[in-house]
Amino acid sequence: MTSEQLFYDKKTGFDKLTGSDKKNIQTYAEGYKQFLNEGKTERDAVREIVRLAEDKGFRAWTPGDAAKPGDKVYFVNRGKGITLAVIGKKSLADGVRLTAAHLDAPRVDIRTVPLYEDNGMAFFKTHYYGGIKKYQWTAIPLELRGVVCVCHNGQVKSVDVRIGDKPEDPKFVITDLLPHLASEQMTKKATEVIKGEGLNILVGSVPSETLDEKCSEKIKLAVMEYLHKQYGMVEADFLSAELCCVPAFPACDIGFDRSFIGSYGHDDRVCSYTAATALLDLKTAPAHTCVCLLVDKEETGSDGVTGMQSHAFEYFMDGLCRAQQVSMEECFAHSMCLSADVCNAFDPNFPEVSEKRNDARANCGFALVKYTGARGKSGTSDATAELMARIRCIFDKAGVVWQTGQLGRVDQGGGGTVAMYLANRNIDTVDAGVPVLSMHAPFEQIAKLDLYMAYKGFSAFYKD
Repeated sequence: MTSEQLFYDKKTGFDKLTGSDKKNIQTYAEGYKQFLNEGKTERDAVREIVRLAEDKGFRAWTPGDAAKPGDKVYFVNRGKGITLAVIGKKSLADGVRLTAAHLDAPRVDIRTVPLYEDNGMAFFKTHYYGGIKKYQWTAIPLELRGVVCVCHNGQVKSVDVRIGDKPEDPKFVITDLLPHLASEQMTKKATEVIKGEGLNILVGSVPSETLDEKCSEKIKLAVMEYLHKQYGMVEADFLSAELCCVPAFPACDIGFDRSFIGSYGHDDRVCSYTAATALLDLKTAPAHTCVCLLVDKEETGSDGVTGMQSHAFEYFMDGLCRAQQVSMEECFAHSMCLSADVCNAFDPNFPEVSEKRNDARANCGFALVKYTGARGKSGTSDATAELMARIRCIFDKAGVVWQTGQLGRVDQGGGGTVAMYLANRNIDTVDAGVPVLSMHAPFEQIAKLDLYMAYKGFSAFYKD
């Protein structure tokens, strides 16, 4: 055998593409960019996925309803997570083909008592969500998105808030210190340049014209007058709101050749979108039932009723299994899962934190990650050799351009995914995702080739 046959080398995927792949990459990327612009919060993303699913003939399903081969169903968990399924020809006793990704992304959440006035300006107090470099969130345009549950006469009304995504909309900002006065600031560690309590969002400066002699905070009053007029809010309604600020940049092409997409929220909406659309595009009933699970709260530990550690997934799966009179435990024991989360892409600007033989590279395809975690593989499920071989064979047979990945040098840092929570349910699980540059920044980058190969990989997995 030749060295080419015996050696493993991560080569760029461009020399492996078919003519149809080259065309499909660009078309698929356009749909993904639209999804990114619409789905900047988990609630917005769920609504967009419901719209896409219903366009493909999926119907809302309640656990306990009948489900026959070929049925296409979805189940929304509290507006912040969604599970999609296409019922297969085989019994659920033979397991499911499961993909699991998360819809949440790092952001700046608005606190429950946020609004205050100080020196002629009004601000929102915030609490950042997920792992961010706080200094990256200053001096950039922000959108305000979320939901407010307004209480009026004992009745609760949910009101959607979305300001800043249209060209004519105002934007919001967290101010930063000018370099002329930043000599002390520039000597601090990056973690201390901007404090968490300093991430205050500028929201106004014009005082109210209302004649209210008892009110000394006329700018704050003006903001509340606007919110009451637009959304029926009083200040106490912030207590029952989920509002956040996200970057106001639209998704766009990067590079002279347009080979990258720059956007907020690639982690992990790039895997959510590819896993979901691969399922939505199944033309016929697959052999095994295929399930796509999209959850919330991964960036803060996967806890809560909409996180991966909740029993919402069991609630859905138990309903499917009961409809076929199958034990859920038996179903899980014979299932396979791709834990669909991004990995880091090797960045030549920061080679010292990566291990170039093992880290994923942009434009080398869909990345299989045997283990994540930190230090001595803590916080990972570490997929079995048998499962890795099985997925390799599926991808190779389908012509998927793929590679392997990990998360930087040993002891450099690390991180985890939802894989271990699925593996703990006795489901064979391996991480698979798209390599990302500038991960967790307000503006991340991914390669279009890797995006499309993720879609192609998930499609092959569902059809196995």
